[in-house]
Amino acid sequence: MAEAADFQGTSASPARRWLRRTGALLAGAPLLAGLLQLPAAAHAQAASADPVSVSLDSLTPTAPTDGDTLTVSGTVTNNGKQTVTGAHVGLQIGPMLNTRSAIDTIAQRSDDLQSGMGAEVGGKYVEKFAALSPGVAEHFSISVPVDKLDLGDDGVYEFGVSLSGQTAGQPWDQVLGIQRTFLPWQPSGADTKTKTTFLWPLISTVHMTAKTGAGELQTPVFLNDDLAKELAPGGRLSQMVALGKDLDVTWVIDPDLLASVDAMATGNYRLAGDGDTTTPGPKDHQALAKQWLASLQNAVTGKEVVALPFADPDLASLAHNGTSVTGSLSHLKDATDVAATTVKTVLHVTPSTDFAWPVEGAVDPAIMKVATSAGADRVIARSDSLQETAGLPYTPSAARPVGGGTTAVVSDARLSTAFEGDLTKAGSATLAVQQFLAQSLEVNAQTDKQRSIVIAPQRMPTASQAQAMAAALKTIQDGNWSQSQDLGAAAKDKPDPNATTRIPSASAYPSSLRAQELPRAAFEQIERTQDKLGSFQVILSDQSRVVTPFGRAINREMSTSWRGRSAEAGSYRDGVEQWLDNLAEQVKLIDKSETKLSGRSATIPVTVQNNLVQPVGHLVLRLTSNMPTRLKIGGKAYAEQPVEISGGHSQSVKFSTSANANGRVTVVAQLYTEDGQRYGDPVSFDVKVTEITPTVMLVIGGGVLLLVLAGFRMYTQRKRAAVRQAEEDGPGTAEEASDEPGNPDAPADRLPEKPEEAEESDSASGAEAPEHPSDPVPDTAPESTDPSGTGERVDR
Repeated sequence: MAEAADFQGTSASPARRWLRRTGALLAGAPLLAGLLQLPAAAHAQAASADPVSVSLDSLTPTAPTDGDTLTVSGTVTNNGKQTVTGAHVGLQIGPMLNTRSAIDTIAQRSDDLQSGMGAEVGGKYVEKFAALSPGVAEHFSISVPVDKLDLGDDGVYEFGVSLSGQTAGQPWDQVLGIQRTFLPWQPSGADTKTKTTFLWPLISTVHMTAKTGAGELQTPVFLNDDLAKELAPGGRLSQMVALGKDLDVTWVIDPDLLASVDAMATGNYRLAGDGDTTTPGPKDHQALAKQWLASLQNAVTGKEVVALPFADPDLASLAHNGTSVTGSLSHLKDATDVAATTVKTVLHVTPSTDFAWPVEGAVDPAIMKVATSAGADRVIARSDSLQETAGLPYTPSAARPVGGGTTAVVSDARLSTAFEGDLTKAGSATLAVQQFLAQSLEVNAQTDKQRSIVIAPQRMPTASQAQAMAAALKTIQDGNWSQSQDLGAAAKDKPDPNATTRIPSASAYPSSLRAQELPRAAFEQIERTQDKLGSFQVILSDQSRVVTPFGRAINREMSTSWRGRSAEAGSYRDGVEQWLDNLAEQVKLIDKSETKLSGRSATIPVTVQNNLVQPVGHLVLRLTSNMPTRLKIGGKAYAEQPVEISGGHSQSVKFSTSANANGRVTVVAQLYTEDGQRYGDPVSFDVKVTEITPTVMLVIGGGVLLLVLAGFRMYTQRKRAAVRQAEEDGPGTAEEASDEPGNPDAPADRLPEKPEEAEESDSASGAEAPEHPSDPVPDTAPESTDPSGTGERVDR
């Protein structure tokens, strides 16, 4: 890392220049050795156990100036088994630190009793304890005027709080515990101030599923109610907004967070339960979400807002494992396109979308290529990835042109990681703030050349980390060595010609980060889900009801927030795919049992069911005969008919068939989209064909002949009777009667003259045709082949 070179540039005074040169020469060698041994030092610190531990819980002001009174408070705890007597807490001022590495070394050995320390301020500026019992913590507070500290030139000073005393085993006065930190001293405005950009990230984990309710509002379903906890007073996101509104920061926002809170603000969201069950979200969370959004809208007014691609996709995972999977990069473009719209809709501000932010600012050529593929031409990297190789004695400005019209905006690694770790304890937070301020002041003191420094902290700071960040930022905003600057301005600043622009190779990418990446299998599953979505959406009358929630869910499957949570990530992907399968299966063919065809032709109905709330169309139903020589569909091996069905209805689609031979034929029904893609599972059923035989035809023909003969005999008998009647009635009527087929006016009681005539008459008029067996009535009688209406409900 670049170090302060005290011979570089001009100092505020000749004396200061001489002191800084001398300090650098004297301190350089041992500090470099200490830096090389940082891991060992850290291990030693972790293993050490001082007789008395000193916690520095508060130091105000954090960067004192002339006329201030410094107040230090904290606790001392006796870790030993013997009582400490004659104890007192005192303050110590160490030498001025001239390099950033020197600050690192002190921070790594902050409680080391063996390291030297300056003289104690002493006098009345101590707090005494008659005795410290084992295991007991005692509070202390010491206030001292700054002019009593004998601070010299502007710079960073080592500052210690120690406890001295004696025990029965060691009955002499000695330092039994110490806590070192830093005291930034810049009482007046620096000749040149560093332009500082601090990113204030509003990012959360994935909260929304792909599921939505069936109504017009499409009520969203959340994985759990954790988001409400973050929005509640004192919660992480609540703290980020409350603290950030008073700071000069660049807001970096994941649009998915805004979309999730906005969905909660409607008051109709639901929470996923066991299986497919859901429960309503608490109504009081609606007011919570509305209040948070209102506070955020107020906080970002007039501030720079950078929108990350929707759901903050993991650029490194995509670059290393996803680009070989066809279609993966298109999701990044989609996430970028929807980002600006989401932020503008919810916050009513127009964000910048031309920044990409890989995890921890770690880059390699593949990551840079992916990061800029969706239109971003500025990539937020970090100085421990894009390391200086030219031996610069100062920290260069953030902007680096790296070729192809792309700018790497390199954040400072030390400042960006200053607030990581557990800061829930006041002592840890205080040390983090003082170390941050020390590094910031030391950067400014490196050279009189003004530079732009960018600070990109962890993506999701805890509430305690956010509080520490805000305290440090408040100090430098009001201090004398820094001035605030937006990220866009920092990216446009003139780059240092001596700063490195070489992107590190793939082998230099940290293995710890690579181990947390989404695997190739994850991207393959994402593409499988996308393909299913593409097949499903073409049949819908209102595609947005499905495409929008599932498109956003697919973006969430690539989120950076899944790092370190591979099991949860896999479960989420499975849930999205299973829910899409469930919806697609709501449009299906109804199973059909065996069908009998008696005769040479008949109609076969096939039922398609739509259990979705919206109509579907652009479907074709194909019915195929596996033995077209025996049974043809519409005169061919198969026939097709278009399908359109209203929501919540079924439709019976009818196909005409013709049989050529007896036997059993398997018929397959399959839905297709209009572009020829199979849709859903096929339905197979057997058709039993029974043709009309010659014997049956002979029986039927004989019956018809008998009926004709009987009718003819009856006709002749009636004609004879009519002639005889006419003869009896007199001449002239016989001829008339002979022209009539029968006499309807003949007396009802008139009997035939001869017995055989009566017999013949009875036979002709009263006998019925003989009965003959006929074919069974067919299952599917011939009927119209026109499809039923879209609203028809068909019972199987």
